Amino acid sequence: METTYKEEQILVRITGQDRPGLTASIMSILARYDAQILDIGQADIHSTLSLGILIRMDEANSGQVMKLLLFKATELGVNIGFSPIGDDEYEEWVSQQGKNRHILMLMGRELKASQIEAATTIVARQGLNIDSIIRLTGRKSIKNPSKHGRACIELSLRGEPHDKQQMQSELMKMSAELGIDFSLQRDDMFRRMRRLICFDMDSTLIQTECIDELAERAGVGAEVKAITESAMRGEIDFKESFTRRVSLLKGLDVSVMQDIAEHLPITEGVDRLMTILKRCGYKIAILSGGFTYFGEYLQRKYGIDYVYANELEIDENGKLTGRYVGEVVDGHRKAELLKLIAQVEKVNLAQTIAVGDGANDLPMISQAGLGIAFHAKPRVVANAKQSINTIGLDGVLYFLGFKDSYLGDQGKL
Repeated sequence: METTYKEEQILVRITGQDRPGLTASIMSILARYDAQILDIGQADIHSTLSLGILIRMDEANSGQVMKLLLFKATELGVNIGFSPIGDDEYEEWVSQQGKNRHILMLMGRELKASQIEAATTIVARQGLNIDSIIRLTGRKSIKNPSKHGRACIELSLRGEPHDKQQMQSELMKMSAELGIDFSLQRDDMFRRMRRLICFDMDSTLIQTECIDELAERAGVGAEVKAITESAMRGEIDFKESFTRRVSLLKGLDVSVMQDIAEHLPITEGVDRLMTILKRCGYKIAILSGGFTYFGEYLQRKYGIDYVYANELEIDENGKLTGRYVGEVVDGHRKAELLKLIAQVEKVNLAQTIAVGDGANDLPMISQAGLGIAFHAKPRVVANAKQSINTIGLDGVLYFLGFKDSYLGDQGKL
């Protein structure tokens, strides 16, 4: 007479002090009784282990297996618990796995319970479940804190928000009120396959506006700066403002451009960001309403692939004429160039990233697969889905899914 085996599911939960070989010891017992592993997950916080294993096995052996696991847990000094999982309960759980997923990242100089509470309350109101929480940044030193410290966690969310636009709005309000950056992205195939990143230059890669620097040397700093700020706020057309500002530079000797370039204040995090992007094979472009001279200086410094900016006209005496050469690189042109470079590099638009701070960056930020406002004007932050306001430009790496632990020495502060 043929023997009939009946199988059952058991969830094994292990917590306690982590140590090498613990998982192997548990698996050796399960392997002895030919247990099938339906799911497994582990987290380790400050050397404290939380390990979950969902097994399926012959119920005739389950009692013996649990007894052996209990003995082994006592020997290893950890806690162990068991929960039976019925077939219907298991199937219901499996059916949930096909749901859409989103990734919510929270980032700042440090993370506080109040910030995480606010974010997770928004998540819960939208009917989303948190599957996992991963720390992307390295552990901070308490004895030797860094002035450029950063903290970022990634929450994997299962399900579809009741109202994604409302969720985005609530997260933006939280960001402004609690001083924390966030990124909400659909967890699809493109999220970890970005290949082209386009940066604004002035007030993004560098902490100045080059035209303001030139204006100071020309003695028209106040006039030019007022026009620049009005343009960045979106109050006047960029092309008009650009033409007016350039005209005020007439007569300036071109030699001052080299001195300005050599003393450009590079934004926090740019060196680290560029090194890692190049090492990982990203194509990098500068799309700037500033000037080609400074863009090409940064291109040589960081090995940037493309530079599109504005060319100042110079007369035979080496003086600026107050005019420019060619087409102005304004917001519309930046969006066109992003699409053009993507076509040349055979990159899907969903794999592109755009980073900028001003109103003229909004078209490319909106066009890119991942658009990021960086220390941006209020209008830009309000219209961008992602923004970085609390840390340096290398915060972009976390929005791309990088972990400090992946990056070796370049991941260190």
